[in-house]
Amino acid sequence: MSETDHYSQADHPQAHLSQEHSDQPLANVVRKKLMGYVGFANLPNQVHRKSVRKGFHFTVMVVGESGLGKSTLINTLFNTTLYPPKEYPGPHAERPRTIAIQSISADIEEAGVRLRLKVVDTPGYGDFVNNSESWKPILENIEARFDGYLEQENRVNRAKIVDNRIHACIYFIEPTGHSLKLVDVEFMKCLHTKVNLIPVIAKSDTMTDDEIAAFKQRILADIAFHNIRIYEARRYEKEDEETIAENEEIMRKIPFAIVGSDSEVQTADGRQCRGRQYPWGIIEVDNEEHCDFVKLRQMLIRTHMEELKDHTANVLYENYRTEKLISIGVTQDHSVFQEVNPAAKMAEERALHEAKLAKMEAEMKMVFQQKVAEKEAKLKQSEEELYHRHRDMKEALEKQKADLEDKKRRLESGRPLTPEKTKKKGFLSNR
Repeated sequence: MSETDHYSQADHPQAHLSQEHSDQPLANVVRKKLMGYVGFANLPNQVHRKSVRKGFHFTVMVVGESGLGKSTLINTLFNTTLYPPKEYPGPHAERPRTIAIQSISADIEEAGVRLRLKVVDTPGYGDFVNNSESWKPILENIEARFDGYLEQENRVNRAKIVDNRIHACIYFIEPTGHSLKLVDVEFMKCLHTKVNLIPVIAKSDTMTDDEIAAFKQRILADIAFHNIRIYEARRYEKEDEETIAENEEIMRKIPFAIVGSDSEVQTADGRQCRGRQYPWGIIEVDNEEHCDFVKLRQMLIRTHMEELKDHTANVLYENYRTEKLISIGVTQDHSVFQEVNPAAKMAEERALHEAKLAKMEAEMKMVFQQKVAEKEAKLKQSEEELYHRHRDMKEALEKQKADLEDKKRRLESGRPLTPEKTKKKGFLSNR
Protein backbone atom coordinates (compact mmCIF):
# COMPACT_ATOMS: atom_id res chain seq x y z
CA MET A 1 0.00 0.00 0.00
CA SER A 2 1.45 3.38 -1.00
CA GLU A 3 1.79 6.48 1.19
CA THR A 4 -0.98 8.16 -0.81
CA ASP A 5 -3.31 5.28 -0.02
CA HIS A 6 -2.50 5.56 3.67
CA TYR A 7 -3.25 9.29 3.60
CA SER A 8 -6.56 8.88 1.82
CA GLN A 9 -7.73 6.31 4.35
CA ALA A 10 -6.58 8.31 7.37
CA ASP A 11 -8.22 11.50 6.04
CA HIS A 12 -11.62 9.82 6.11
CA PRO A 13 -14.09 11.64 8.44
CA GLN A 14 -14.56 8.41 10.43
CA ALA A 15 -10.95 8.45 11.66
CA HIS A 16 -10.82 9.45 15.33
CA LEU A 17 -8.93 8.92 18.54
CA SER A 18 -10.28 5.97 20.48
CA GLN A 19 -11.63 6.47 23.98
CA GLU A 20 -10.16 4.71 26.98
CA HIS A 21 -13.45 3.71 28.62
CA SER A 22 -16.39 2.43 26.60
CA ASP A 23 -18.88 3.94 29.06
CA GLN A 24 -17.47 7.46 28.63
CA PRO A 25 -20.05 9.94 27.23
CA LEU A 26 -19.95 10.33 23.47
CA ALA A 27 -19.45 14.11 23.84
CA ASN A 28 -15.99 13.54 25.34
CA VAL A 29 -14.74 11.60 22.32
CA VAL A 30 -12.23 13.71 20.43
CA ARG A 31 -12.64 13.39 16.67
CA LYS A 32 -9.82 14.69 14.54
CA LYS A 33 -8.98 14.60 10.88
CA LEU A 34 -5.44 13.52 10.14
CA MET A 35 -3.58 16.18 8.22
CA GLY A 36 -1.13 13.70 6.72
CA TYR A 37 0.27 10.19 6.83
CA VAL A 38 1.01 9.13 10.43
CA GLY A 39 1.95 5.49 10.01
CA PHE A 40 -0.14 3.50 12.48
CA ALA A 41 -1.83 1.85 9.52
CA ASN A 42 1.40 -0.15 9.29
CA LEU A 43 0.75 -1.84 12.66
CA PRO A 44 -0.58 -5.08 11.08
CA ASN A 45 2.70 -5.42 9.18
CA GLN A 46 4.63 -5.02 12.43
CA VAL A 47 2.54 -7.72 14.07
CA HIS A 48 3.07 -9.96 11.04
CA ARG A 49 6.85 -9.58 11.15
CA LYS A 50 6.95 -10.18 14.90
CA SER A 51 4.77 -13.29 14.63
CA VAL A 52 6.84 -14.79 11.82
CA ARG A 53 10.05 -14.10 13.73
CA LYS A 54 8.68 -15.61 16.94
CA GLY A 55 6.95 -18.57 15.32
CA PHE A 56 3.67 -20.22 16.24
CA HIS A 57 2.64 -23.12 18.43
CA PHE A 58 -0.42 -25.34 18.45
CA THR A 59 -1.43 -28.29 20.61
CA VAL A 60 -4.10 -30.71 19.40
CA MET A 61 -5.48 -33.78 21.15
CA VAL A 62 -6.91 -36.79 19.31
CA VAL A 63 -9.32 -39.08 21.14
CA GLY A 64 -11.02 -42.21 19.86
CA GLU A 65 -10.99 -45.97 19.86
CA SER A 66 -8.08 -47.87 18.37
CA GLY A 67 -8.20 -48.45 14.63
CA LEU A 68 -10.21 -45.34 13.72
CA GLY A 69 -7.28 -43.67 11.92
CA LYS A 70 -6.13 -41.02 14.41
CA SER A 71 -2.44 -41.23 13.51
CA THR A 72 -3.20 -41.35 9.80
CA LEU A 73 -5.38 -38.24 10.03
CA ILE A 74 -2.65 -36.24 11.79
CA ASN A 75 -0.12 -37.27 9.13
CA THR A 76 -2.60 -36.30 6.42
CA LEU A 77 -3.52 -32.96 8.03
CA PHE A 78 0.04 -31.67 8.28
CA ASN A 79 1.34 -33.54 5.23
CA THR A 80 4.20 -35.09 7.15
CA THR A 81 5.01 -38.37 8.89
CA LEU A 82 4.60 -37.58 12.56
CA TYR A 83 3.46 -41.12 13.29
CA PRO A 84 5.32 -43.99 11.57
CA PRO A 85 3.38 -47.12 10.58
CA LYS A 86 2.39 -49.10 13.66
CA GLU A 87 3.24 -52.72 14.25
CA TYR A 88 0.12 -54.27 15.69
CA PRO A 89 0.69 -56.89 18.41
CA GLY A 90 -0.51 -60.43 18.02
CA PRO A 91 -3.77 -61.72 19.46
CA HIS A 92 -1.96 -63.15 22.50
CA ALA A 93 -0.12 -59.93 23.35
CA GLU A 94 -0.94 -58.36 26.69
CA ARG A 95 -3.25 -55.37 26.34
CA PRO A 96 -2.71 -52.18 28.38
CA ARG A 97 -5.05 -51.91 31.36
CA THR A 98 -5.03 -48.12 31.60
CA ILE A 99 -5.24 -45.14 29.26
CA ALA A 100 -1.77 -43.80 28.50
CA ILE A 101 -1.50 -40.13 27.57
CA GLN A 102 1.25 -39.79 24.97
CA SER A 103 2.59 -36.57 23.46
CA ILE A 104 4.71 -35.98 20.38
CA SER A 105 6.22 -32.67 19.24
CA ALA A 106 7.51 -31.56 15.86
CA ASP A 107 8.85 -28.33 14.36
CA ILE A 108 7.47 -27.91 10.87
CA GLU A 109 7.99 -25.03 8.45
CA GLU A 110 6.05 -23.80 5.44
CA ALA A 111 6.97 -20.76 3.32
CA GLY A 112 9.20 -19.40 6.09
CA VAL A 113 6.56 -19.78 8.81
CA ARG A 114 7.57 -22.06 11.70
CA LEU A 115 5.01 -24.03 13.68
CA ARG A 116 5.72 -25.91 16.90
CA LEU A 117 3.14 -28.69 16.73
CA LYS A 118 2.25 -30.89 19.69
CA VAL A 119 -0.06 -33.86 19.27
CA VAL A 120 -1.50 -35.54 22.36
CA ASP A 121 -2.72 -39.09 21.79
CA THR A 122 -4.82 -41.23 24.13
CA PRO A 123 -4.14 -44.90 23.30
CA GLY A 124 -6.38 -47.30 25.17
CA TYR A 125 -9.46 -45.06 25.24
CA GLY A 126 -12.65 -47.01 24.57
CA ASP A 127 -10.82 -50.33 24.14
CA PHE A 128 -11.91 -51.98 27.40
CA VAL A 129 -14.90 -54.12 28.20
CA ASN A 130 -15.87 -51.63 30.91
CA ASN A 131 -15.31 -48.08 29.63
CA SER A 132 -17.01 -46.28 32.51
CA GLU A 133 -15.05 -43.20 33.55
CA SER A 134 -12.46 -43.89 30.85
CA TRP A 135 -12.40 -40.15 30.17
CA LYS A 136 -11.08 -39.31 33.65
CA PRO A 137 -7.35 -39.57 32.79
CA ILE A 138 -7.94 -37.29 29.79
CA LEU A 139 -9.84 -34.74 31.88
CA GLU A 140 -7.13 -34.82 34.54
CA ASN A 141 -4.46 -34.26 31.88
CA ILE A 142 -6.27 -31.21 30.49
CA GLU A 143 -6.79 -29.75 33.97
CA ALA A 144 -3.15 -30.43 34.88
CA ARG A 145 -2.11 -28.35 31.87
CA PHE A 146 -4.38 -25.52 33.05
CA ASP A 147 -2.88 -25.79 36.56
CA GLY A 148 0.62 -25.65 35.12
CA TYR A 149 -0.19 -22.49 33.20
CA LEU A 150 -1.82 -20.94 36.29
CA GLU A 151 1.28 -21.72 38.32
CA GLN A 152 3.48 -20.00 35.72
CA GLU A 153 1.23 -16.93 35.82
CA ASN A 154 1.66 -16.67 39.60
CA ARG A 155 5.45 -16.54 39.39
CA VAL A 156 7.36 -13.34 40.01
CA ASN A 157 9.21 -13.71 36.69
CA ARG A 158 6.68 -14.44 33.95
CA ALA A 159 8.96 -13.77 31.00
CA LYS A 160 9.06 -17.38 29.81
CA ILE A 161 5.58 -18.85 30.08
CA VAL A 162 5.22 -22.10 28.16
CA ASP A 163 1.72 -22.76 26.87
CA ASN A 164 0.98 -26.49 27.02
CA ARG A 165 -2.80 -26.08 27.06
CA ILE A 166 -4.89 -28.15 24.64
CA HIS A 167 -6.17 -25.84 21.90
CA ALA A 168 -8.38 -28.36 20.10
CA CYS A 169 -9.65 -31.88 20.70
CA ILE A 170 -10.57 -33.96 17.65
CA TYR A 171 -13.00 -36.60 18.85
CA PHE A 172 -13.36 -39.64 16.56
CA ILE A 173 -16.83 -41.16 16.33
CA GLU A 174 -17.15 -44.74 15.17
CA PRO A 175 -19.12 -44.94 11.88
CA THR A 176 -21.97 -47.05 13.25
CA GLY A 177 -24.66 -45.11 11.41
CA HIS A 178 -26.99 -45.14 14.42
CA SER A 179 -26.28 -42.47 17.05
CA LEU A 180 -23.72 -41.50 19.66
CA LYS A 181 -22.74 -44.23 22.09
CA LEU A 182 -23.03 -43.66 25.81
CA VAL A 183 -19.26 -43.33 26.19
CA ASP A 184 -19.25 -40.64 23.47
CA VAL A 185 -21.96 -38.65 25.24
CA GLU A 186 -20.30 -38.90 28.65
CA PHE A 187 -16.91 -37.90 27.26
CA MET A 188 -18.28 -34.79 25.56
CA LYS A 189 -20.37 -33.80 28.59
CA CYS A 190 -17.33 -33.97 30.87
CA LEU A 191 -14.88 -32.16 28.59
CA HIS A 192 -16.89 -29.64 26.57
CA THR A 193 -16.20 -26.87 29.14
CA LYS A 194 -12.45 -27.59 29.19
CA VAL A 195 -11.50 -27.92 25.53
CA ASN A 196 -12.62 -26.99 22.02
CA LEU A 197 -14.45 -30.13 20.89
CA ILE A 198 -14.37 -30.95 17.17
CA PRO A 199 -16.31 -34.18 16.45
CA VAL A 200 -15.44 -36.15 13.33
CA ILE A 201 -16.90 -39.31 11.80
CA ALA A 202 -13.97 -41.66 11.26
CA LYS A 203 -13.62 -43.83 8.16
CA SER A 204 -16.59 -42.26 6.44
CA ASP A 205 -15.76 -44.20 3.26
CA THR A 206 -17.55 -47.17 4.85
CA MET A 207 -20.90 -45.34 4.52
CA THR A 208 -22.94 -43.96 1.64
CA ASP A 209 -23.72 -40.25 1.26
CA ASP A 210 -27.29 -40.73 2.49
CA GLU A 211 -26.11 -42.72 5.50
CA ILE A 212 -23.57 -40.01 6.37
CA ALA A 213 -26.19 -37.25 6.15
CA ALA A 214 -28.61 -39.17 8.38
CA PHE A 215 -25.83 -40.06 10.83
CA LYS A 216 -24.80 -36.40 11.09
CA GLN A 217 -28.35 -35.37 11.91
CA ARG A 218 -28.62 -37.96 14.69
CA ILE A 219 -25.25 -36.91 16.13
CA LEU A 220 -26.24 -33.23 16.17
CA ALA A 221 -29.59 -34.13 17.75
CA ASP A 222 -27.81 -36.03 20.53
CA ILE A 223 -25.39 -33.14 21.07
CA ALA A 224 -28.26 -30.65 21.33
CA PHE A 225 -30.30 -32.92 23.61
CA HIS A 226 -27.45 -33.28 26.11
CA ASN A 227 -26.52 -29.56 25.93
CA ILE A 228 -23.01 -30.31 24.71
CA ARG A 229 -21.06 -27.32 23.44
CA ILE A 230 -18.87 -28.07 20.47
CA TYR A 231 -16.60 -25.49 18.86
CA GLU A 232 -18.32 -22.85 16.75
CA ALA A 233 -16.55 -20.07 14.91
CA ARG A 234 -17.19 -16.59 16.28
CA ARG A 235 -18.87 -13.96 14.16
CA TYR A 236 -17.54 -10.41 14.17
CA GLU A 237 -19.37 -7.24 13.24
CA LYS A 238 -17.02 -6.04 10.51
CA GLU A 239 -16.48 -9.35 8.74
CA ASP A 240 -17.10 -9.37 5.03
CA GLU A 241 -19.85 -11.47 3.52
CA GLU A 242 -17.40 -13.87 1.90
CA THR A 243 -15.81 -14.75 5.26
CA ILE A 244 -19.22 -15.16 6.89
CA ALA A 245 -20.39 -17.47 4.10
CA GLU A 246 -17.14 -19.45 4.34
CA ASN A 247 -17.54 -19.93 8.10
CA GLU A 248 -21.18 -20.95 7.74
CA GLU A 249 -20.23 -23.52 5.11
CA ILE A 250 -17.59 -25.00 7.44
CA MET A 251 -20.00 -25.12 10.38
CA ARG A 252 -22.60 -26.92 8.26
CA LYS A 253 -20.13 -29.79 7.75
CA ILE A 254 -19.81 -30.56 11.49
CA PRO A 255 -19.39 -33.37 12.42
CA PHE A 256 -16.83 -33.76 9.65
CA ALA A 257 -16.99 -37.02 7.71
CA ILE A 258 -13.32 -37.71 7.09
CA VAL A 259 -11.00 -40.12 5.31
CA GLY A 260 -7.26 -40.18 5.91
CA SER A 261 -4.49 -41.63 3.78
CA ASP A 262 -0.69 -41.37 3.70
CA SER A 263 -0.30 -42.94 0.27
CA GLU A 264 -0.92 -41.68 -3.25
CA VAL A 265 -3.09 -43.41 -5.83
CA GLN A 266 -3.61 -42.87 -9.53
CA THR A 267 -7.04 -41.82 -10.75
CA ALA A 268 -8.70 -42.94 -13.96
CA ASP A 269 -7.54 -39.78 -15.74
CA GLY A 270 -3.92 -40.36 -14.69
CA ARG A 271 -3.69 -37.88 -11.80
CA GLN A 272 -1.72 -38.67 -8.63
CA CYS A 273 -3.60 -37.84 -5.44
CA ARG A 274 -3.80 -38.84 -1.82
CA GLY A 275 -6.53 -41.37 -1.34
CA ARG A 276 -7.64 -44.96 -1.02
CA GLN A 277 -8.23 -47.40 -3.84
CA TYR A 278 -11.06 -49.92 -3.78
CA PRO A 279 -12.39 -52.39 -6.35
CA TRP A 280 -15.31 -50.04 -7.03
CA GLY A 281 -13.28 -46.83 -7.32
CA ILE A 282 -11.00 -44.32 -5.60
CA ILE A 283 -11.65 -42.09 -2.56
CA GLU A 284 -9.73 -38.82 -2.90
CA VAL A 285 -8.84 -37.29 0.45
CA ASP A 286 -8.54 -33.74 -0.92
CA ASN A 287 -11.77 -33.90 -2.93
CA GLU A 288 -14.65 -32.13 -1.17
CA GLU A 289 -17.15 -34.25 -3.07
CA HIS A 290 -15.73 -37.41 -1.46
CA CYS A 291 -15.28 -36.35 2.19
CA ASP A 292 -15.04 -33.34 4.55
CA PHE A 293 -11.29 -33.54 5.12
CA VAL A 294 -10.63 -30.28 3.26
CA LYS A 295 -13.13 -28.39 5.44
CA LEU A 296 -11.63 -29.85 8.62
CA ARG A 297 -8.13 -28.79 7.54
CA GLN A 298 -9.40 -25.38 6.52
CA MET A 299 -10.98 -24.75 9.92
CA LEU A 300 -8.27 -26.33 12.06
CA ILE A 301 -5.24 -24.84 10.29
CA ARG A 302 -5.94 -22.29 7.60
CA THR A 303 -8.68 -20.09 9.05
CA HIS A 304 -9.34 -20.80 12.75
CA MET A 305 -6.10 -21.93 14.40
CA GLU A 306 -5.60 -18.60 16.17
CA GLU A 307 -9.32 -18.47 17.01
CA LEU A 308 -9.03 -21.86 18.71
CA LYS A 309 -6.05 -20.63 20.73
CA ASP A 310 -7.81 -17.39 21.70
CA HIS A 311 -10.97 -19.22 22.76
CA THR A 312 -8.88 -21.59 24.87
CA ALA A 313 -7.03 -18.74 26.57
CA ASN A 314 -9.81 -16.17 26.97
CA VAL A 315 -12.83 -18.39 27.63
CA LEU A 316 -12.04 -21.97 28.61
CA TYR A 317 -8.93 -21.25 30.66
CA GLU A 318 -10.35 -18.10 32.26
CA ASN A 319 -13.47 -19.98 33.36
CA TYR A 320 -11.33 -22.74 34.85
CA ARG A 321 -9.01 -20.22 36.51
CA THR A 322 -11.94 -18.36 38.08
CA GLU A 323 -13.48 -21.56 39.46
CA LYS A 324 -10.09 -22.71 40.74
CA LEU A 325 -9.35 -19.48 42.59
CA ILE A 326 -12.86 -19.28 44.06
CA SER A 327 -12.60 -22.88 45.27
CA ILE A 328 -9.50 -22.02 47.32
CA GLY A 329 -11.05 -18.87 48.75
CA VAL A 330 -9.60 -16.18 46.48
CA THR A 331 -12.19 -13.47 45.74
CA GLN A 332 -12.17 -10.56 43.31
CA ASP A 333 -12.06 -7.03 44.76
CA HIS A 334 -13.65 -4.65 42.26
CA SER A 335 -12.35 -1.45 43.88
CA VAL A 336 -10.28 0.62 41.48
CA PHE A 337 -7.68 2.14 43.79
CA GLN A 338 -6.68 -0.41 46.37
CA GLU A 339 -3.42 -0.70 48.20
CA VAL A 340 -1.69 -4.04 47.95
CA ASN A 341 -2.01 -5.93 51.20
CA PRO A 342 1.12 -8.06 51.67
CA ALA A 343 -0.63 -10.31 54.16
CA ALA A 344 -3.51 -10.95 51.78
CA LYS A 345 -1.06 -11.55 48.94
CA MET A 346 0.87 -14.05 51.05
CA ALA A 347 -2.38 -15.73 52.06
CA GLU A 348 -3.37 -16.04 48.40
CA GLU A 349 0.00 -17.50 47.46
CA ARG A 350 -0.16 -19.83 50.47
CA ALA A 351 -3.62 -21.01 49.41
CA LEU A 352 -2.39 -21.70 45.87
CA HIS A 353 0.66 -23.50 47.23
CA GLU A 354 -1.43 -25.60 49.61
CA ALA A 355 -3.82 -26.49 46.79
CA LYS A 356 -0.88 -27.53 44.65
CA LEU A 357 0.58 -29.62 47.50
CA ALA A 358 -2.80 -31.24 48.13
CA LYS A 359 -3.09 -32.16 44.47
CA MET A 360 0.45 -33.54 44.40
CA GLU A 361 -0.27 -35.53 47.56
CA ALA A 362 -3.45 -36.96 46.03
CA GLU A 363 -1.56 -37.89 42.85
CA MET A 364 1.24 -39.50 44.87
CA LYS A 365 -1.30 -41.47 46.91
CA MET A 366 -3.01 -42.63 43.74
CA VAL A 367 0.31 -43.69 42.19
CA PHE A 368 1.32 -45.40 45.44
CA GLN A 369 -1.97 -47.28 45.66
CA GLN A 370 -1.65 -48.31 42.03
CA LYS A 371 1.89 -49.58 42.56
CA VAL A 372 0.84 -51.40 45.74
CA ALA A 373 -2.03 -53.04 43.86
CA GLU A 374 0.31 -54.08 41.04
CA LYS A 375 2.82 -55.45 43.55
CA GLU A 376 0.12 -57.37 45.41
CA ALA A 377 -1.12 -58.82 42.12
CA LYS A 378 2.42 -59.93 41.21
CA LEU A 379 2.95 -61.43 44.68
CA LYS A 380 -0.35 -63.26 44.46
CA GLN A 381 0.57 -64.62 41.04
CA SER A 382 4.00 -65.71 42.33
CA GLU A 383 2.36 -67.33 45.34
CA GLU A 384 0.00 -69.29 43.11
CA GLU A 385 2.88 -70.39 40.89
CA LEU A 386 4.89 -71.53 43.94
CA TYR A 387 1.88 -73.38 45.30
CA HIS A 388 1.33 -75.23 42.02
CA ARG A 389 5.04 -76.04 41.80
CA HIS A 390 5.06 -77.30 45.41
CA ARG A 391 2.01 -79.44 44.74
CA ASP A 392 3.56 -80.98 41.61
CA MET A 393 6.83 -81.70 43.44
CA LYS A 394 4.93 -83.23 46.36
CA GLU A 395 2.95 -85.48 44.04
CA ALA A 396 6.16 -86.53 42.25
CA LEU A 397 7.87 -87.31 45.58
CA GLU A 398 4.89 -89.32 46.82
CA LYS A 399 4.87 -91.32 43.60
CA GLN A 400 8.61 -91.94 43.87
CA LYS A 401 8.18 -92.97 47.51
CA ALA A 402 5.42 -95.41 46.56
CA ASP A 403 7.64 -96.95 43.86
CA LEU A 404 10.53 -97.37 46.31
CA GLU A 405 8.30 -98.98 48.93
CA ASP A 406 6.96 -101.37 46.30
CA LYS A 407 10.53 -102.34 45.30
CA LYS A 408 11.40 -102.83 48.98
CA ARG A 409 8.50 -105.22 49.48
CA ARG A 410 9.53 -107.19 46.38
CA LEU A 411 13.10 -107.54 47.64
CA GLU A 412 11.95 -108.65 51.07
CA SER A 413 9.59 -111.26 49.61
CA GLY A 414 12.28 -112.61 47.24
CA ARG A 415 10.40 -111.74 44.11
CA PRO A 416 12.35 -110.33 41.18
CA LEU A 417 12.11 -106.63 40.65
CA THR A 418 11.39 -107.18 36.95
CA PRO A 419 9.17 -109.98 35.69
CA GLU A 420 10.92 -112.75 33.66
CA LYS A 421 10.26 -112.86 30.00
CA THR A 422 8.15 -115.83 28.96
CA LYS A 423 9.75 -118.05 26.39
CA LYS A 424 8.13 -118.19 22.99
CA LYS A 425 6.67 -121.45 21.86
CA GLY A 426 7.82 -122.90 18.57
CA PHE A 427 10.65 -124.66 16.85
CA LEU A 428 13.21 -122.19 18.24
CA SER A 429 12.21 -122.72 21.84
CA ASN A 430 14.73 -125.60 22.44
CA ARG A 431 17.73 -123.70 21.18
